[in-house]
Amino acid sequence: MLNKLAKLKYLANNFEIIQEGDYVVCAISQKKIPLKNLTYWNVEEQEAYFSYVEASMKRDLLNKN
Repeated sequence: MLNKLAKLKYLANNFEIIQEGDYVVCAISQKKIPLKNLTYWNVEEQEAYFSYVEASMKRDLLNKN
């Protein structure tokens, strides 16, 4: 059950839990992502993405700038 927002530090191949919780929020869609399902994030932006779709959308936005 997704009850508490976690605070993470996103690293190149992993993440560090700063504040305990069981989910994070996608930076694009605002969907809750259970930590056990977290696969996509951006280290430079320190953002999580729900799926490859949202990660691709963010990449495209960054490439336009």
